[in-house]
Amino acid sequence: MSEGAVSEQVLGRPLPLNAAALAGLVRDGLFMRCGAYVRHDVRHGAAYVRQGSECPAGRDAVVSIGAFDGLHAGHRALIAAARHEADEKNLPCVVVTFDPDPDVLLAGEKPSSRLLATADRVRAIESLGADAVVVLRFDEGLAATSYQDFVTRVLGGLVRPVSIHVGTNFSVGAGGRGDVRALAAYCAGLGCDVHGHDLVTRGGSPVSSTRIRGLLHEGAVEDAAELLGRLHFVRGAVEHGRGEGTAFGFPTANVRTSRVDCMPKAGVYACVVCDGRRAWPAAVNVGKPPTFSAPEDNFLEANLVGFAGDLYGSEVSVLFARWLRASRPFDSTEELERVVLGNIDWVRTNLGSCGVGVDA
Repeated sequence: MSEGAVSEQVLGRPLPLNAAALAGLVRDGLFMRCGAYVRHDVRHGAAYVRQGSECPAGRDAVVSIGAFDGLHAGHRALIAAARHEADEKNLPCVVVTFDPDPDVLLAGEKPSSRLLATADRVRAIESLGADAVVVLRFDEGLAATSYQDFVTRVLGGLVRPVSIHVGTNFSVGAGGRGDVRALAAYCAGLGCDVHGHDLVTRGGSPVSSTRIRGLLHEGAVEDAAELLGRLHFVRGAVEHGRGEGTAFGFPTANVRTSRVDCMPKAGVYACVVCDGRRAWPAAVNVGKPPTFSAPEDNFLEANLVGFAGDLYGSEVSVLFARWLRASRPFDSTEELERVVLGNIDWVRTNLGSCGVGVDA
């Protein structure tokens, strides 16, 4: 699908969705299909090791390194290549990432920029079948480490890499001097191969976290989903709101998110809201509705379909499936109700009329 096109499907699943398709979108989007992993403290961070596997410390391993924010199609291809080589050599596949993303330390944290929190990034990588996920604390000390010391002391203190997989735009070490060419030359003397993978392209352009953020900020959540291979989501706590939605006869969840999470452009979207066990179709307004208040970037108002109960104080995930319309003020509550009910009707018709179970 070209960017900007409207399709009668969501990630290959034709509309209207049945209950199984809706549950599958949620499980895939929230990485609920990964196995059990055990956390181990390691120097410079933590290692999450597949339950039943040995901690790869000091063992030969095939390694993939990257920030992996969003875990998009390019990241998936890179990790899949490492997984394939590890299987061929009967070695563990170890994926190394950083917390925070190096860009945050080097350039500062920007609002609406994070595609995945660290815990979600770990689960995402686990869902691809890595034997271990290592999260290194990216602080000023690590940023000042030479790429040679990164390979021999930091990485070498965790595993014995026989092969390293990175993107062609990857660099590590002080001043970013450890690019693919420098790493390959240095690692050759250590008996370790370095594979620089070309960036995956879609629509003639490279798939990147920057491109996906740009699409989300334009409201193009379907195009972003195609590059991510899943629905984009944000998490937040449900809090009490003004009660306008309830007065109109439909349950409303007001969700406060982190300002750093990548929020789609203000508007109304067809979404799925999940509390970890069940998920409900929803029409979601990003930003406080302008009819009643000034817009607020990290606030969502979700009108839930088929929900009965109380979510106040709960953490929920909001997955974005389709842009419905721009957010705008209305001249009357009657006009607002008519338009909002039309949005909810679209959601009910295409995503479902009730909640579905998503836990194992």
